[in-house]
Amino acid sequence: MVPGQNRLEQIQQFVVTAEQMRAIEGRVFAAGMPVAALMEKVAGLITRRVQALYPLSSHQKVGVLVGPGHNGGDALVVARELHLQGYAVVVYRPFSKLKELTQQHAQYAESLGIALVDQIEALQSCDWLIDGLFGFGLERSLSDSIAEVVNQINQWSVPVVSIDLPSGLHTDTGAVLGTAIRATQTLCLGLWKLGLLQDNALEYVGTAELIDFGLPLANIEAVLTNSPRIHRITPQTAIANLPLPRSATSHKYKMGHLLAICGSRRYTGGAILTALGARASGVGMLSVAVPESIKPLLSAQLPEALIIDCPETSSGAIAQLPESVELNSYNAIACGPGLTMDASAVVERVIASDRPLVLDADALNVLAQAGTIPTLTQRQAPTVLTPHLGEFKRLFPAIAEEMTNRAIAVREAAQQTGAVVLLKGARVAIANPTGTVWINPASTPALARGGSGDVLTGLIGGLLAQDVLQSAPVEAAVQTGVWWHAEAGILAAQERTELGVDAFTLTQYLMPALRSHLH
Repeated sequence: MVPGQNRLEQIQQFVVTAEQMRAIEGRVFAAGMPVAALMEKVAGLITRRVQALYPLSSHQKVGVLVGPGHNGGDALVVARELHLQGYAVVVYRPFSKLKELTQQHAQYAESLGIALVDQIEALQSCDWLIDGLFGFGLERSLSDSIAEVVNQINQWSVPVVSIDLPSGLHTDTGAVLGTAIRATQTLCLGLWKLGLLQDNALEYVGTAELIDFGLPLANIEAVLTNSPRIHRITPQTAIANLPLPRSATSHKYKMGHLLAICGSRRYTGGAILTALGARASGVGMLSVAVPESIKPLLSAQLPEALIIDCPETSSGAIAQLPESVELNSYNAIACGPGLTMDASAVVERVIASDRPLVLDADALNVLAQAGTIPTLTQRQAPTVLTPHLGEFKRLFPAIAEEMTNRAIAVREAAQQTGAVVLLKGARVAIANPTGTVWINPASTPALARGGSGDVLTGLIGGLLAQDVLQSAPVEAAVQTGVWWHAEAGILAAQERTELGVDAFTLTQYLMPALRSHLH
């Protein structure tokens, strides 16, 4: 935890599986918290939030979908409270058999005059809907009749608020179990569920937010202590990992020296974008090794960097590093973007060094082709691998073949290699060799552009070069770089639309994005 964090900031970092959530709630109930009292508390918080989202003045008629379990009970309490506030409430109850507490709430709702119906068409005229069909723990595909209902709702142009998870999503993998509600908002209860942070769930989750109903931190820690941790990256943790503030006596040799080895005659942009990402990190000194024919282009773009011209192959790739380049004189090395496979000898030399490494793009392809992934465990210095899904499959075919959960897959890859592994995607997942996983909860499809990954490699490399001097954990630089990169993309997309964020433009938003969080 970051010193000085308040309770909500701490809670926002935890990510749990269905099994872990059951265990945490089990401890709460065993300690004496009545289930009925907790349901009332949770539903009260949900009610206040949905009233703010959908005020009575403009969204008077609300339909409530009620499932057989306690998720349905939560929904019925919300329905009751909205009814008492003056909303016109219609409850859709497709199940005849309900859990005892849920049944009691259904009986009381009916006594209040709330309409309880078993035909979904009765909700079509509603201004908005609340989805309380299924909460966490769903593992089976929806029945045919419920699947038809869900598909029908998805065809309506009606906002839907899902309680905990959109009905039909697997809690851990985010997989769609036949079909699932496409929510407008998801109000996740208590702790973040892993499924909400999986790429394949994002089309169904809508805008997600956490409803903190007061789970004791001691109970959370007791359950998670003996389990591999999964964390959300938050702005507070990312900023806390930045090399800020700087000492008043800082100078360039105290702020790290990064060597970026990247680019070729064919992919000059890879070198430029990597270097621009590194420059934004604030690294004290930046050296960029490129084929000699493109040195003038790099010098023009980066007048402050030391551009190292390297002998090149006939194809315009780096043939070798000059003898004057002593790898052990750098605090970190970022290698790969734009190299092409013709630079494999350079990649092999870098991997054999004793420097902290960030390996991306063609450096990863060289690793995969040579089958040298196992040699990473023998490295004496930290290694960071930054594959996208295609590169991940080439590097870890056995893991990828059975991959249903990105968090587990990246954890296995990190443990297998002894490296910090960053799996790119809509929700970037990071793991260290001890099994801890971090997921960045926000990004933008605007980053789905060639070159944006090169910027990330440079940014992480520059942060790593600085962190090495401060003896900070390697994963700190990776988390911060991922968060910062995503925030720059989000800000750029807000100003330029998702179509207007090319990789070079992205580099121009790195500092504004960071500044917006520092003030």
